[in-house]
Amino acid sequence: MLPALANIPTGADYAALLPAFVVAVTPLLILFVDLFYRESGPWRRVVAVGLALVWLIVAGALQAGQYPHDYVAFGGAFVQGGFSIVLSEIVIVATIATLLLSIGVGRDDQVAGTTSLLLWSASGAMLMSGASNLMTVFLGLELLSLALYCLCAMSTRRTARESALKYLILSSMASGFLLYGSALLFGATGSVAFAALASATVTPLLALGAGLFMVGLAFKLSLVPFHAWTPDVYEGAPLPVTAFMSIVTKAGTLAVLARFAYAALPSEHRAAVLLPLWVLAALSMLVGNLAALAQTDMKRLLAYSGIAQVGYIVTAFAGTSALGLRYAILYLAGYTFMNLGAFAVVALMARDGDAIVGLPRFAGLAARRPWLAAAMTLFLIGLAGLPPTIGFTAKILILTTTLGAGYAWLAGTLILGTAISAYVYLKIVRAMFARVDAAHVRDERSPNVLPWVAVAVCAVATVVLGLQPLTPSNILPLVK
Repeated sequence: MLPALANIPTGADYAALLPAFVVAVTPLLILFVDLFYRESGPWRRVVAVGLALVWLIVAGALQAGQYPHDYVAFGGAFVQGGFSIVLSEIVIVATIATLLLSIGVGRDDQVAGTTSLLLWSASGAMLMSGASNLMTVFLGLELLSLALYCLCAMSTRRTARESALKYLILSSMASGFLLYGSALLFGATGSVAFAALASATVTPLLALGAGLFMVGLAFKLSLVPFHAWTPDVYEGAPLPVTAFMSIVTKAGTLAVLARFAYAALPSEHRAAVLLPLWVLAALSMLVGNLAALAQTDMKRLLAYSGIAQVGYIVTAFAGTSALGLRYAILYLAGYTFMNLGAFAVVALMARDGDAIVGLPRFAGLAARRPWLAAAMTLFLIGLAGLPPTIGFTAKILILTTTLGAGYAWLAGTLILGTAISAYVYLKIVRAMFARVDAAHVRDERSPNVLPWVAVAVCAVATVVLGLQPLTPSNILPLVK
């Protein structure tokens, strides 16, 4: 009886997952309060989003209070530590910014439901950040994805339904790859724990399982050639949902990929197993930036930009050094603020949070709305990797660690991709400061002022992190 009693979860186990529990339970409160509203109205929207913001801040404070202590919960299914805490905080920040971009998604009577779906998706990403076995990974991934299938369709445009269906079909196929790979890994080791993989003998079965597992992750990260769904889904989904997907999906999946690459694979075979991943990162940096050259819609451009940006982050994993992982997390944090800031500017230029904003709308923006043009310029030069932003600082650090790991070809691809991206982003900056006839520009303005809060916070963070890059210690993902 004593061994069985030793495996019973303790209060500390539940405390490790308390922030994720808070985010997951808050939707129940929102839906319960919404039952008392018999008619649609602005207060119905304000209450739902307000409750979500308050409890997200509470969850963020609880998560920060656990740093930097390591704890293995539920028999090794979830590992709390510096790595999972930082990734969870990124998810929380991105979710808060998403709610600020537009006060809820959909009609007044839909806001409680869509806000709840957003929070459930965020809790799935938080679960993935500390997942230390194959079952927990799949649970978090499905919780993250299922809510997004619904959110992508929450628009009056026909393309929204198309994007949701496309995401559902392709994402389900990718989940099948991941699940089948997990089954093969279980067959090779006899365990679902990542720790069992680290001590296992490499066999063809294990190698095939690892490959299929990484295919599923590559799809969620939009790595080339598993990226084709991204621009269509981003364009069709409501603007806040697109912004949310661009960060939260990447944060949760990168957490799983880092734990798998750093702590689960046998060290003597790690370089060979992960080599295809570095090739995908190189292709993503080139294809993402080249495809962005031809885009005329801002959401599609940011979609292709995200494909390239995740290539930069995965590049930092090359060599699986602790320093590379720290720089990858730093770049992800910087990308969070730069990308969400750009989406906030787009939200301020739209009549509503669901509108499409084409690049011609940015022509002459500096003369019409100088503060907005200045903020957008900052975010774009950050995404291009120019000083004094975090985009420049983090890319220099990633280049250093990639060259130090012996992957000069990957570092060279990063430089080439950055050069291409400079033209993509700077042509928008040039258009914003060009003189145009105001009569030929349709200047629509969103009545929602909350995106200005996101713009201000993201702009400050983009510069501050660039001048003082914070790379927290205790960042290595652990397994047990």
